Amino acid sequence: MRSWPELDFKAVTTTDLGSRPSKVRAADFSRPVRPHLTLAEFASGLPNILAGADLREAAGRIAAARKANRPVILGLGGHVVKVGLGPVIIDLLERGLISGLAANGSVMVHDAEAALAGATSEDVAATLGDGRFGVTAQTGELINRAARAAAEAGLGLGRALGLALLEAAPPHLDLSLIAAAARLDRPMTIHTAIGTDVYNIHPEADGATLGAASFNDFRLFCRLVADLEGGVFLNLGSAVIIPEVFLKALTLVRNLGREVCGLTTINLDFIRHYRPSVNVVERPTQDGGRGFNFIGHHEIMFPLLMALVLEQL
Repeated sequence: MRSWPELDFKAVTTTDLGSRPSKVRAADFSRPVRPHLTLAEFASGLPNILAGADLREAAGRIAAARKANRPVILGLGGHVVKVGLGPVIIDLLERGLISGLAANGSVMVHDAEAALAGATSEDVAATLGDGRFGVTAQTGELINRAARAAAEAGLGLGRALGLALLEAAPPHLDLSLIAAAARLDRPMTIHTAIGTDVYNIHPEADGATLGAASFNDFRLFCRLVADLEGGVFLNLGSAVIIPEVFLKALTLVRNLGREVCGLTTINLDFIRHYRPSVNVVERPTQDGGRGFNFIGHHEIMFPLLMALVLEQL
């Protein structure tokens, strides 16, 4: 059997630690957590490394955008409402920190049900077997009738549903971020896909009115993106719809002559998905600006980020 001569490890050339470039220095290390810290003190004690540094920078960029009167648009998926973040978002709308909202269709379901009943998130496993999943009468009626009203009046689906909720004044209206956007006259666009949401299987569902109302909202969203230069776009918990809509709106307005550069884009979700990573974080900022990706639970990460922003404002 062939034998291989050993390498002479003693001949390895070493380098000096003191002169070697290092990416992490002691000044970047964390500070111990103590009782009774303020939020600002807690944040300043995070490691100035990777996500610790990024979280502070992202918060600073949002605060700087608002100080400069640049827009901050929040895109979101339905899980954001399901985990109870509606009141946080409503408060941010009322403070003027968030300029507008863009949501997928499931946001309508959970937001409307929270307003109507103070409860949402159906047990799919318990109702799918006998065909009862997704056919709640009040949810489908409210959303589909709002879509019909929107199509007839040339409104977007988000505004029409917000007005319908305000008019109906359900018992838990204060939980509805869609109603809050209408009450505060803030843009709230809904980007629905046919067949993805429970209101599509309701007896009153009509694809033509849903499509027309949602397309009206896409046109409005493009108008918002046209003014986003120097502003911030956050994608909170939408893995496909909102990242795709954002990229199409951005290319449209650039095609029409708006540069829309210097963006700050932020994606927050449980795991790294392809579309948010490339359509929100990477591609829109490749010619300037900065993109951030934060992985974690919505119900923790989003309030934490926004609390850091409010500290700076």
